[in-house]
Amino acid sequence: MANYFNEEFETLPRAALEALQLKRLQSTVARVYANVPFYKQSFDAVGIKPEDIKSLADLQRLPFTTKQNMRDSYPYGLFAASMDEIVRIHASSGTTGKPTVVGYTQKDIEIWSELMARSFMAAGAHKGDIIHNAYGYGLFTGGLGAHYGAEKLGASVIPISGGNTKRQIMIMQDFGSTVLTCTPSYSLYLAEEAAAEGVDIKSSKLRVGIFGAEPWSEAMRGEIEANLGLDAIDIYGLSEIMGPGVAIECIEEKHGLHIWEDHFLPEIINPETGQLVAEGEKGELVITTITKQGIPLIRYRTRDITSISYAPCACGRSHGRIARMSGRSDDMLIIRGVNVFPSQIESILVRVEGVEPHYLLIVDRKDNLDTLEVQVEVNEGIFSDEIKVLQTLSRQIEKEIKDMLGVTCTVKLVEPKTIQRSEGKAQRVKDNRKL
Repeated sequence: MANYFNEEFETLPRAALEALQLKRLQSTVARVYANVPFYKQSFDAVGIKPEDIKSLADLQRLPFTTKQNMRDSYPYGLFAASMDEIVRIHASSGTTGKPTVVGYTQKDIEIWSELMARSFMAAGAHKGDIIHNAYGYGLFTGGLGAHYGAEKLGASVIPISGGNTKRQIMIMQDFGSTVLTCTPSYSLYLAEEAAAEGVDIKSSKLRVGIFGAEPWSEAMRGEIEANLGLDAIDIYGLSEIMGPGVAIECIEEKHGLHIWEDHFLPEIINPETGQLVAEGEKGELVITTITKQGIPLIRYRTRDITSISYAPCACGRSHGRIARMSGRSDDMLIIRGVNVFPSQIESILVRVEGVEPHYLLIVDRKDNLDTLEVQVEVNEGIFSDEIKVLQTLSRQIEKEIKDMLGVTCTVKLVEPKTIQRSEGKAQRVKDNRKL
């Protein structure tokens, strides 16, 4: 039997859940129309008023909100609460220009804490756990989001943040950490550094790892579980919507992430047309927040590519499940007309004997043609082998990528530990075409 943090809401029958969603949607639409000039203008532009939202299907009549809208409203233009109600401000790193800014009321922080506590329990964590929180603290939502959730759960939290990896390993051992929260790429880095220090991380008390903030593959899950000796659980969130804890896998199935539908209305659209796709079909995730006070967002285009299923789950939660993110509609590489996500290449690499899950994709343009070079680390044994063995291995990987993804690339095998490590999001792509 699954453990729930809030059984009533986590197991609400679909009809009751939808009735609650409609009520909360109507309230949110009225709130933004009255308090956010951007929404009043965008609703007026399509000729819709809050009272026109009579069913959940009417959500599709509302316009989308984009990251660009948030940038244009920098810093507080989309806030629906006055600054004397805002108790916390976070911002996501702006890859271009200024960051996107989000504000939380006290109620928003309480809801976020509860949804993170729910997420921890879904992942198999409980009150007696010692949670080693290696997400970064600061303007990034990861660290504090996980921290508040751990405290709400009643677990012990170690606010270690990112970096200082040797100290992390020592504290993990000495303090008896049972749950690890960080990016998936950093978890492998921790395992690698522990091995270098002569520490058997698999003999630690770690039982569960909750990993998010970057797309990762099923194959990488296998790699993490084998190297750290824990259950690796995928968590999803984004600062614009709340931070971590928007959706999470349950430990019972580890198959799709339950999105907390009593607080977020998910839609999956065709990124080109903006139209809804069928259940189970891949598209871009769009989220409407239905309980946020500080910065409620209507039909926010996340750019994350996934699908949704409402099939019953062994854990008993009634909330729909979104598939593991296969990438983003804006980090998709188009190489000679072929769409490629870094996570697709990763899932090929981690199946190849002798290579490590550390890689860099270098995209360039030569003679008006796109080129893709895949740099991937090999392990010590292979690297000290003869040149012929290395050539055979790189040709094998080139063939697998060509067969699986239909894209021609050059594979360059590099010696162990030469690809730069990251303590936050791993930088997987260097696209020289844009420079």
